[in-house]
Amino acid sequence: MERKRKIIPPFYLTAALIAMATLHFLAPVARFAAAPFTYLGLVPLIGGIVMAATASNAFRRAGTPVIPFERSTVLVTRGWFRYTRNPMYLGMVLILFGVALLFGTLSTLLPIPLFAWAIQRNFILGEERFLEEIFGEQYLGYKRQVRRWL
Repeated sequence: MERKRKIIPPFYLTAALIAMATLHFLAPVARFAAAPFTYLGLVPLIGGIVMAATASNAFRRAGTPVIPFERSTVLVTRGWFRYTRNPMYLGMVLILFGVALLFGTLSTLLPIPLFAWAIQRNFILGEERFLEEIFGEQYLGYKRQVRRWL
């Protein structure tokens, strides 16, 4: 069984946001958009916040823990979970993408795949094993029907 992690995903999100701001201000590489076009970044930013928040709220309503590796009591498969097994993490990726668009420089895109890789490696893969142990065939069936990211 997986151990509960001391560093949770919002820490990784914060670190990625700091890295993006640092890259934008200290090492901006190739501006790909300028205002007012950079404001299009608000769409994925707000969409990511809404996705992550409503997915988190679905866990609370179902009475199952939101914090990774706490023992799940219910397999949530409604709402965003019909389209992605990880809407909270996908929401965080959308937040990062929105912020990168708002900055409008290529260097700010670099932390996004690193964030996704770190989340998948440090959380998603272990959570999948954990959920298989708890829910067995119910989770395996869900896993066959719904993709990890999109």
